[in-house]
Amino acid sequence: VRTVRGNQWMFRMGHPADHPLRIRRELLKPSSDGSLPILQERTPVRMDLSHTGWSDIFFLGMDFPEGARVLNVSVDLGVHGRDESPRPPVEAYLRVIDEPVIRLSSVDLRATACIDSLGEVFDFAKDYLGLLKAAVIAAGVVPPGIEGSGTKLTSLLDRLVGPGMGLELVSSVNDIPKGSRLAVSTNLLAALIAALMRATGQTKSLTGPLEENERRLVLARAILGEWIGGSGGGWQDSGGVWPGIKLITGEPATENDPEHGVSRGRLMPSHHVYDENEIPAEARRALQDSLVLVHGGMAQNVGPILEMVTEKNLLRSADEWAGRQEALTLLDELIDALKRGDIQALGEATTRNFRGPIQTIIPWATNLFTETLIDQARAHFGDDFWGFWMLGGMSGGGMGFIFAPHRKAEAQQKMQEIMNAAKLRLQFALPFAMDPVVYDFAINASGTCADLLDGGAALLPPSFYQLTVPELLKHDPQTLTATQRGDLDHFAEASRNHPGFGHAVSQLFDTLFPKGKNGAEEIDSSLQQLLRQNGFDEDLHEQVREDLLTGRIGLSQNRLPASSQIADVRPEDVMNLSFTCPLDLSVTPDGGALPGSEGFKAIGEDALSNGEVAVITLAAGAGSRWTGGAGTCKALNPFAPLDGKYRTFIETHLAKSRKTSQLAGTPVPHVFTTSYLT
Repeated sequence: VRTVRGNQWMFRMGHPADHPLRIRRELLKPSSDGSLPILQERTPVRMDLSHTGWSDIFFLGMDFPEGARVLNVSVDLGVHGRDESPRPPVEAYLRVIDEPVIRLSSVDLRATACIDSLGEVFDFAKDYLGLLKAAVIAAGVVPPGIEGSGTKLTSLLDRLVGPGMGLELVSSVNDIPKGSRLAVSTNLLAALIAALMRATGQTKSLTGPLEENERRLVLARAILGEWIGGSGGGWQDSGGVWPGIKLITGEPATENDPEHGVSRGRLMPSHHVYDENEIPAEARRALQDSLVLVHGGMAQNVGPILEMVTEKNLLRSADEWAGRQEALTLLDELIDALKRGDIQALGEATTRNFRGPIQTIIPWATNLFTETLIDQARAHFGDDFWGFWMLGGMSGGGMGFIFAPHRKAEAQQKMQEIMNAAKLRLQFALPFAMDPVVYDFAINASGTCADLLDGGAALLPPSFYQLTVPELLKHDPQTLTATQRGDLDHFAEASRNHPGFGHAVSQLFDTLFPKGKNGAEEIDSSLQQLLRQNGFDEDLHEQVREDLLTGRIGLSQNRLPASSQIADVRPEDVMNLSFTCPLDLSVTPDGGALPGSEGFKAIGEDALSNGEVAVITLAAGAGSRWTGGAGTCKALNPFAPLDGKYRTFIETHLAKSRKTSQLAGTPVPHVFTTSYLT
C-alpha cells in the first residue's frame, strides 16, 4: 500500500510545513445564513454472487491470483414495508468548523469525540471511533508519517484548513446491523476516505462519482485504513465504490510490481464493470424481479472461517483444492446466466455453489437456521423457488432467495414469516442480534457519489442531533461557537418543516428525560429477582471481582514461573486403565496389584448393570468463544449435522448415555446442571 502511486508522500511527511493538502475553497464559502456547506458522500454496499471459495482473502489472492475471481453487485437498500424506496445505505459527512479540533461522530454507535492532539488520532483503543480515525489517517489528513513527531494538531489544521479552524466527520449507516455480509464497515471506511480526499483536492471533482483511478486510490487507502485500525476484510469488500455489476480478479505480479519476488499475485485486484452491452438492462431487471434479499438476524464472527480457509489453502488440502476449481467453473456459469438474463439458471448455479464448493471447503458456512429457511421456502414455493445464495463469508446474516418473478411479492412476505418463526424457535441456541429483515434493493449505477449541501439543505442525519443537541443545551448560549448555534437553528427549523425530522422533538425529549427513578428501581429489582431465581452466587461473584481488581488473579498471574521445568510425558507418568491396556501396566505405582484390563472393564460393566452409575453434564456455558461473544445456551446449540440432522450437545450426550444404557441392560440416569445464564 505504501508504494501505490499517490500514497508514498503520506509515509515520508513528518512536519506540518510539508503537508501538501488544502481544504477546497467551496467548503470555506458560507451561505446566506452564515453556515458553511456540508459534503455528503453516499455509498452503496456490495453483495457477492460468488467469491469462488473466499478467494478475495488477501493472502489467497496473492498466492493464487489465477483463482481469485469475485462477481459482485453494488446495491441500494431499503427495509421492505417501511422505506419508500432503496437508497445508498452508507453515508459520510464532512464540514469545516470554527474550532481547531477534529470532531468525530458515529450516529449508529452513538459515539462522539473532540480530538485536540495528534496522539488521540492514533489512539484506537480510547473509544469506538477507530474506523473514523483510520479514515482520517489513510486519507492523508493526518498522514501516518507524522505519528510520534511531537507536532501539535493545531499546527497541522492551521495549514490544512486555516487558523482557528477544524474539521467535523460524521458517519451513518442506515439500519444495517453487524453480520449483514454486505461489507458495510469497509464501504463506510471507503466513503469516509473518499469524502476526505474530495475535500482536500485529491480528486478531480468535489461532487458526483469518482473516476477509475480515484476509485483505485480509495481502495488502496481503505486497505491501509483497515490495517491501521486493526480490522480486515477481503479485497472485494470496497466494491460499493464501483458502480453496477463487476468482475473483480486477482492479478499476477510483474517485474515492475513491489510484490514481485514476494508473492505470485498483486495485493490489489482489477475491476471490470459490465456495461449494458455485456449484461443488458433486461437481465438486471430480471435479477431485481426475482431476488429476495434478507438479513436473517444472526451475527457471527466470520474471522475463524477465514482463518480455516487460509489454513486449508496453505496445506493444499485435496478436497478443498478440488472445491476451489469447481467454484471457478461455477462462476463462469453464473456470469453466462446473468448475461442471458436466465435467473432460474443463476439460482441453480448459486445453490450448487453453496452445496458444493463452499461446504466442501468450510462445512460450518451453513447452520440449522439457514437450512430451515431453505427447506421451508422449497416446501412452500415448490418449483417456483429457484435457488439460494450465501452472501459474504457465512450464512445466517445476509442471504438471497431467488423465486419466479410472479411470486416475488408473496415470497417477501412469506420469507419474513418463515424467518421470524425459525428465529423464535432457535433464539436461545444460535447467536441472533436482531429480528430478521427483508430488504428492497436496487442495483446502483453510480458507485460512491458526493453532493454539496448548502443553506437550509446543509443538514446532518437526524440521529446526529439526538446525539449532540442535549450536550449543547447544557451550555450557556453565549459560550457556543457559531457552528454550534447554527446546528441548533437548523435542527429547530428541520423539526418544523423537514419530513425526515418528523419525530425529532419527541425523540429529543426521550433523550433529555429518560425513565425516572422508579422505573430504574423496578428494572434493578427484576434483575435481582432473576439472579436469585437462577442461582446466582453474589458473594462468590464479588469475591472473584475483588480478586481481579486487586490483581490476585488475572492474565498476568495465569502463567508458569520462569524457573518451571517442562519435559515430555514419559510412559510411567500415565496409568492407562482402558480395556486396551497391556497387562504389564496393571500394577499400581506403589507395587499393589490391579485387576488387569479385562477386570477393569468387568468392574465398570457390573456398576452399570447394578444401577450404580449416573452421568452429570455441566451445561452452564454460553458458547461465547465461537459466537464472538453472543449470548446463547451452548447445550442447545445445533453444532453439527450427524446422521443427516443437526444435533445439539444435549442430544449428543444423551445418545452416548442411551447407547450405554442399551449395552448395560438398565437405564443410566443423566443429569444436566445449568447456570443463571442457561
